[in-house]
Amino acid sequence: MLPGAYLALKKNGTSYYRSSITFQNKHISLGSFESEQDAHQAYAEAAQLLTDFSTTIDDIFSLPTILNFSKAISLLNFRDNHIYFKNPIYLRNNYFVYYLSPSEELKFDIDDLFYYSSHKIMRRQGHFFVNDYGMQINILSRYGIKNYAVKGRDYYFANEDPQDFRYSNIIIVNRYYGVTKITSHNSCSYKVKIHLNGNYTVGTYRTEEEAAIAYNKAVDLAKKSGFDKNFQTNYIDGYSPRDYADIYSQIKISKKYLNYLKGPAAK
Repeated sequence: MLPGAYLALKKNGTSYYRSSITFQNKHISLGSFESEQDAHQAYAEAAQLLTDFSTTIDDIFSLPTILNFSKAISLLNFRDNHIYFKNPIYLRNNYFVYYLSPSEELKFDIDDLFYYSSHKIMRRQGHFFVNDYGMQINILSRYGIKNYAVKGRDYYFANEDPQDFRYSNIIIVNRYYGVTKITSHNSCSYKVKIHLNGNYTVGTYRTEEEAAIAYNKAVDLAKKSGFDKNFQTNYIDGYSPRDYADIYSQIKISKKYLNYLKGPAAK
C-alpha cells in the first residue's frame, strides 16, 4: 500500500481509500478517495504543505491540490500557528480568518475562536449561520442583532466590510423590537411602532430602554384587546423588576393607538 493510503470498506462492501498523516504527534485525517493513488497524493501534498514554508496561506488559493480546500487551510494553520482546527481557520495577529471559499473570508476576534472552531459556518441567501443544538442560528445574533434587523438601518459595519465580524466593526443602532433611533439637530429620540393589521406608532421616547418598555406595553395592550399574534417582546438588561414596573406604569402610549385598540379591528 502506498504511503498515507489505507483501504476501507463501505457498509455495502464497496472499497475506497482513506488518507491520513501524522505531524508533530498529531494524527490528521485527510479524507476519503476513490483510488489508492489519489489517497497517496493527498498524503504527499499534506506532507509538503506541513514542511515547506515557502508555501504561504496566500498561495493556497491558486495551488492545484487534491486536498479539500478547507483541509489545506487547517494544515497551514497547524504548521504556522501550532494548533489544529477541523474548520478552515487561520490565525492572524489578534484576530482569525474563517475561509468559506478561496474568495470568501470572514474575520473574527480571538474571543470567538473557541466557538467557531467547533461550529461550521454555512451561507444561505446571503446570511451566515451555524447549527447549534439542532437549530440554525444566524451568527449576527451573537452580537445582539435580531433576525428582523436591516443592515444600514438597525446596524452597520464601520469599515463597510460586511464580512468583518470583529466586535469593533459592528455598530448596533437599534437593539430592540419595534424601536428606531431618530437623530435630528444633534439630539436623538426613539420612535416605537408595532405591526398589527398595519404599522401603528406607539410613541416617541427619550431613551432606548423607555422605548423598549413602551413597545412591551403596547404588545400587552394589544393582547388584552384580542389580537391573537405571536408578538416578540424586549428583554432590558440592568433594570430590577421594580424599576421596570415603575417605568412600565408611567410610560405614555399614543392616544391614537389606544383608540385603535378599542375599535372593531381588535374584536
